[in-house]
Amino acid sequence: MESHGSSFSSPRTYLRALAETPARLARRAVSVSTSYEEMSAVRARSGSDMEKSLGWLDLVGFGVGGMVGAGVFVTTGRASRLYAGPSVVLSYAIAGLCALLSAFCYTEFAVDMPVAGGAFSYLRVTFGEFAAFLTGANLVMDYVMSNAAVARGFTAYLGTAIGVPAAKWRFTVAGLPNGFNEIDVVAVLVVLAITLIICYSTRESSVVNMVLTALHIIFILFVIVVGLCKGDWNNFTEPGDPTHPSGFFPYGVSGVFNGASMVYLSYIGYDAVSTMAEEVRNPVKDIPIGVSGSVLIVTVLYCLMAASMSKLIPYDMIDPEAPFSAAFGGKWESRVIGVGAALGILTSLLVAMLGQARYMCVIGRSSVVPAWFARVHPKTSTPVNSSAFLGILTAAISLFTDLNVLLNLVSIGTLFVFYMVANAVIFRRYVVVGRTKPWPTISFLCPFSLTAIMFSVIWQIAPQGRAKALMLCVTAVIAASIVQIFHCMVKQARKPEFWGVPLMPWMPSVSIFLNIFLLGSLDRPSYVRFGYFSGFAVLVYVFYGVHASFDAQGNGSFTQKNGEIHIESAEESNDPGLKV
Repeated sequence: MESHGSSFSSPRTYLRALAETPARLARRAVSVSTSYEEMSAVRARSGSDMEKSLGWLDLVGFGVGGMVGAGVFVTTGRASRLYAGPSVVLSYAIAGLCALLSAFCYTEFAVDMPVAGGAFSYLRVTFGEFAAFLTGANLVMDYVMSNAAVARGFTAYLGTAIGVPAAKWRFTVAGLPNGFNEIDVVAVLVVLAITLIICYSTRESSVVNMVLTALHIIFILFVIVVGLCKGDWNNFTEPGDPTHPSGFFPYGVSGVFNGASMVYLSYIGYDAVSTMAEEVRNPVKDIPIGVSGSVLIVTVLYCLMAASMSKLIPYDMIDPEAPFSAAFGGKWESRVIGVGAALGILTSLLVAMLGQARYMCVIGRSSVVPAWFARVHPKTSTPVNSSAFLGILTAAISLFTDLNVLLNLVSIGTLFVFYMVANAVIFRRYVVVGRTKPWPTISFLCPFSLTAIMFSVIWQIAPQGRAKALMLCVTAVIAASIVQIFHCMVKQARKPEFWGVPLMPWMPSVSIFLNIFLLGSLDRPSYVRFGYFSGFAVLVYVFYGVHASFDAQGNGSFTQKNGEIHIESAEESNDPGLKV
């Protein structure tokens, strides 16, 4: 391919590049990479390699630490009081099953293609560059904004733990507008400290995470044991006010699923584990254990916490804002819960900031953002540039911005990525470029998603009654029929060599359906934020990303190490881990 100069070498060349934007979009937006390219030529753009220092225990620790944050201390109370009652235990079990299905989809990709890009890389090899950039950019922006909010939450919980109100840790600047006028220095210091840790070493980050996660689990076990010992079994069936609905299902079966849609956000965090696949010693063994194992452990902990709270106090007497503190009542118990929540914030911040840096690093490798972000430091073997840039940005936002998004840590952006990855794993199994036609698979994925959207809309807006139940049943049967027809008529074009999602295409289809259902339960501000982020990402891609990517393609993609340039194909490689 003929090489050419940079589109950004001068204003004139940039204007010429902008004039060619439609043609470049047509050429690059749907261009797909391959697993081999992602693990060789693309990865080589970081310069040094990330050190393979992690095992399955490290991944389990990252997964548990990333999921079990402070939100569970609030989410459990709100779901029980407003939606499910004592059956919130089942809500957590159902949400855990949904998370496990999504985790299976991530695991198949991560084992087959152990690179740091996570969902960005998975979508790039299936749906192309633009879809990968749109979802990846949304995810990075959601991570940064939510991490800033969570860091400010650490100040509040730390104040609870030591008996000093958060207001005394912050100071108000008179000239700034409300919501931007409370300066939180503690949040900034916490973010910068974590940034230094993740820049220094992934292995040391894992050790810090393991220690903090172990301490956090001790506090959670304290909450579970005290609640189960002090509680009353009658609280599982009897409300505090006799006029309120009684029984284990006070809001019916629908309440259980409404509760599941709320508590599902407590499981977000395991996806960050997939971004560390490049640093895993034995991806085939360690990634399935790390991702699935962490989801199972967290599901058990959440169900026990929900049971503890339900036994401790009737569901209609739960304080939805501080359920466990109010349930225990004593000042020292509240301080213990404050310590546990503060530790949970530290672990979730550490894992999320590790994940966001690796997403940004691989987006930089793809050339749609400056390659500076892709650099891996030769001494630390970590993406220092991405870690430092995003850490400083997070700290700056947390300094003055009051973001009330604690329950939606990476809400709509992450759910959208879960939905896309589930689609991608089906597409990748049934479509091989040059060998099979994509239209049969696309003709399945689109109607199935529309059916899931119909189900979600009916669930949200239709009045209760037999008509609603009938419409939901009919929609579910249609969705199942679409999957069965596709399963019978279209054969798989690719079999995973090491690990694959079982019961294909049923499990990924259920994940698609459930993620659409959960997306339908989010509030309007989440969609507004998603719209703004997506619009900004599209502008970045149109005015920079597509041109930088076009330049990289025009100048060729070579694997260069130690001054040597190698061009090889997947068939020529003797490494079975690089085969597609």
